[in-house]
Amino acid sequence: MPVPTTPALTVDALIADPWRGVLLIQRGRDPFAGHWALPGGFVEVGETIAEACLREAREETGLEVDIVELLGVYSDPQRDPRFHTVSVVFLCRPRGSTPLGGDDAADARWFSDLTDIRLAFDHASILADAGFPSAREAVDATVQSPTP
Repeated sequence: MPVPTTPALTVDALIADPWRGVLLIQRGRDPFAGHWALPGGFVEVGETIAEACLREAREETGLEVDIVELLGVYSDPQRDPRFHTVSVVFLCRPRGSTPLGGDDAADARWFSDLTDIRLAFDHASILADAGFPSAREAVDATVQSPTP
């Protein structure tokens, strides 16, 4: 039987802290270079989605995290301008306090207010779904990548 053509599987870590807000990374590469995003990336062969989430959080923020719960699965074929992706999003709690952007993240910072923040992909919708009310003001900035 031939291997089916399917969307690429990704993970995102919504790292939240009640005092500091949500931890975002600034993308260092296209698509959406310069925009802020949830730490995340592609699941590697032989890796569970939970392992991928922990790895991506560590690589992009320098922090170890604990997965609290599954927030949702986001599968809009237009969520990534490169190709169809499906992202499994986890709510995470940080174990450290000082993030440091790494891998393909140019920076990593805590945000308590997301108003006017340029968010990548569909991350404004994910943050709004998770209860970050100011994320709705950022939705329009995520519709199209400046460079596909």
